[in-house]
Amino acid sequence: MKLAIGNDHAAVEMKQEIQKYLEEKGHEVINIGTDSAERFDYPISGYKVAKLVSSGEVDGGVLICGTGVGISLAANKVKGIRACVCSEPYTAKLSKQHNNSNIIAFGARVIGIETAKMIVDEWLSAEYEGGRHQARIDMITEIEETQKLAAD
Repeated sequence: MKLAIGNDHAAVEMKQEIQKYLEEKGHEVINIGTDSAERFDYPISGYKVAKLVSSGEVDGGVLICGTGVGISLAANKVKGIRACVCSEPYTAKLSKQHNNSNIIAFGARVIGIETAKMIVDEWLSAEYEGGRHQARIDMITEIEETQKLAAD
């Protein structure tokens, strides 16, 4: 699987560890974030990862900032993105099964590295169930389309 990973300055170490972890599991990982502790605005990497996911250039994305919230908010502004912040593995699994999430996010100041690995593992191994959940995904898509029309 080809994944994009993005982060801000608060998540450099966790991003590096998760990237290495994913590569050891055989995934190709494109590093979009920063590798510096100097201030880096999370909307930049959130947006860039989301654009790669929405274009199909990568299969999914992993975003990490202090809490996971800000970076996921930026990503969710891109049409077709369903980025979910997760602080434990169960939510990560259901975000894929029920919401067909295509980006997972978490906070380097909220969880530890082992929990982050468990979240990534659950998310990657889960499969979208479709069926009754598709109607809700269609509703989300309709909201996106409505907003696009309102902006025109």
